[in-house]
This record gives sequence, structure tokens and C-alpha cells, in this order.
Amino acid sequence: MKNVFLFTMSVFFVLSCAEQKKENDVAINTKTRTYSIETVVDNLSNPWGMTWLPDGSMLITEKSGELIHFKDGIKTDVKNVPEVYDRGQGGLLDIKLHPNYTQKGWIYITYASSEGDKNGGNTALIRCKLDNFTLTNIEKLYKATPNTTRGQHFGSRIEFDNEGYLYFTIGERGDRDVNPQDITRDGGKVYRLNDDGSIPADNPFVNEPGAKKAIYTFGNRNPQGMVKHPETGQIWIHEHGPKGGDEINIVKKGANYGWPVISYGVNYSGTKFTEETSRPGMEQPIYYWTPSIAPCGMDFVTGNRYPDWKGHLLVGSLKFNYVELVKLNGDKVIDRLKIAEDVGRVRNVKMGPDGYIYIGLEGRGIVKIIPN
Repeated sequence: MKNVFLFTMSVFFVLSCAEQKKENDVAINTKTRTYSIETVVDNLSNPWGMTWLPDGSMLITEKSGELIHFKDGIKTDVKNVPEVYDRGQGGLLDIKLHPNYTQKGWIYITYASSEGDKNGGNTALIRCKLDNFTLTNIEKLYKATPNTTRGQHFGSRIEFDNEGYLYFTIGERGDRDVNPQDITRDGGKVYRLNDDGSIPADNPFVNEPGAKKAIYTFGNRNPQGMVKHPETGQIWIHEHGPKGGDEINIVKKGANYGWPVISYGVNYSGTKFTEETSRPGMEQPIYYWTPSIAPCGMDFVTGNRYPDWKGHLLVGSLKFNYVELVKLNGDKVIDRLKIAEDVGRVRNVKMGPDGYIYIGLEGRGIVKIIPN
């Protein structure tokens, strides 16, 4: 009877896993092009972040450390940009305007910084103002520690929620067995601050001895996409898995997303680092990609220029050189479409204030999708 029971349980486990895989396994389809792709800004190396000022001009971060103001075909280098630690995936990273920018004037920037210890770098967050193509009033809001010479997993995206709280991400800096599961250490986290850099009184770990008080979630690997849902106001992220196991998650207060205890990925060599894909107390992703697409950049389609895509999620693929339209029913993925195929390594994808989709491409520049 014992052997029969074990066999039955094994079959149940296999069928459960197969069913779980089936539910997640949404095949990618190719969308017949009903649009053209137009170059907006050319000759950029690695346009990591982009945002728009009220006059329609763009601010673009180049990973190497340049901040570019672009308007009417003219690029102007912004002065007084902090020195960046340009190594591997680190450099000048994301940029975001305060949600009440016209009154406040604050611009938020994440970058890899060697401040505090010249031996390496880690992710920093500042806010500043722009005056005559020069950054002024620079305030450091957060600097992760310790610095390290490792070149991977700096994060880093910035978003505001409907209450005005500021969220930003820092990857686990390649130290997966130490940082992401330890709330006394930076790395592998989503952080939440007030817009002035102070700690919200209701952050989940403010009363935990030794904890980094800015932490909002932990057990993350390397989130390089973050966006507020236009209807629910929830903060969504995606993050890189290793070989497979890229994830889409919804940010929840105090949640543990499991890295590296649970994962749908394996080591780059193909060997396993965990046998677990779930564990009580650890969040399951909304969706995961196997194989990995190397997601970077993320936004929801809004406005009326793309009626068939409205409300669905845009995700850039560094690995496969396309933008993916992740079609949703609530928080369930029901379809996946390749759009803007073969455009190059997609570093960012965002909705512009004019209602068009803009794509940042490594070694090329910024393009936009024009419906026919």
C-alpha cells in the first residue's frame, strides 16, 4: 500500500506541475504589422531611461553617464550630472519626473555610484532640478551599500503610486545567496520612500531591528521594469531570471518574491541551484518566461492610438530584439504578441505624452510605433 500511495502521490505531483506549466505556457505570436517604425532620436549608445518635460522635449539617460535634452531634432548635453560608476550593467540609469512636476520641478534619477567607497559601486537615487540645461539642487535620497566591483544587477527603475510614494528597484548585485533574502542588506529589493527621501511611517520593516527601513519588498533578483497600472494603481514589475524564470510580479507590501530559494530558472550552465518553484510565504509570479527573454522596460498601453492594445502590457526583450505585448485579463496573461520585431536590443519602452509607443534601442536610438 505504501508503494501505491507513493506512486499515486508522484503521479499527482507530476500532473500538478504539468497543469501549472500549462497555465503559464502562453505561446508567443507574431503580430502582422499594421504600423511603421519611425526614428525619433538617432546615434545613441545605450538609452537606458527616458521621460518628457511639459514642453514635449525629452530627457534621455545614456548608461555611460550623459544626460541628453532632445527637442526639435537638437540634442543638448545636460551639465552637472553626477559621476557614474560605468561598469557592466551599471551607469546612468532611470529618470522620472515628480507627478506634480509643473509645481515641484523635481527630477528623480538612479545611477551606479562609487560614493562612500571607491572600490566599486552600487545604486544611488537622487532628485534634482533642471535650469538652463544644468542640474541644480541635487539631493541624495538613497545610496545602497556596500560598494562592489561586480558589474551586474544594479536594477533600476523608478515609479510613483497614486498616493505620491516613490518606488525604485535595486538588483541583488550578483550576490544571490546573501542579499535578496536579508532585509538588513541592500540589493534584491523594491524600495519605497516619500518624495523627499524620508521613510514612510507604514513601510513594512520600519520597526525591525537592523532592517533597511526603505525596503518594501525583498527576494527580488534584478527588476528592470516597473510601472503603475493605469486603472488599479498597483505597481507592477518584471525582473530578470537567470537562464529562464524571468517574472512579472505585482508589488505587495512586505512580500518575499523568493529569489533564490524558489525560481523557474536554472544556472546559466544549465545546472540547478534550487529544486523549488514554490514555498509558503513566497509570492508566485503573475507570469514567467522560459526560456528567458531578458526583459527591460515596461509600460501599459494607454490612449486611443492603438485600440486593440489598450490596457495591455508592453515589455522589451533585450535577448530577442522585439517588444512583447502581454495581453491581460485582469492579472492573468491570456496572449503574447511580438511587435516591433528585429529592431535591436530593447532597453526601454514607454508611452509618450502624445500617445505613441517609444522604444529605446541599444546602438541605435529611440524609435516610435506609428499606426498605419
